[in-house]
Amino acid sequence: QVQLMESGGGLVQTGGSLRLSCAASGFSFSNYPMGWVRQAPGSGPEWVSWINNNSTNYSNSVKGRFTISRDNTKNTLYLQMDDLKPADTAVYSCVRYSTTGWALGRRTYDARGRGTQVTVSS
Repeated sequence: QVQLMESGGGLVQTGGSLRLSCAASGFSFSNYPMGWVRQAPGSGPEWVSWINNNSTNYSNSVKGRFTISRDNTKNTLYLQMDDLKPADTAVYSCVRYSTTGWALGRRTYDARGRGTQVTVSS
């Protein structure tokens, strides 16, 4: 059974930092592209970042401030968030991308964790 469990969220002031973690289980973690999405109240999910082997990509809204990484020995995905802004306030979830879709150039995910709340105060 695929499980993705996020942790590390919290309340932080503008300009602060947080490091999110996502513990994965139930599948061969190292074989999958992984990523982060976020969802603010009243909005749909917004893609934040993905990582596949040593390649990474970021949305324009977080580029230069967030860093995605993974430790395949610990089956854990990370998101280091620096210089946080109130607009970053959302529930952050890790996602597992479909390998079949990825090979076809489609960035569709087939598993998503429940998420962890990040709140940035002004």
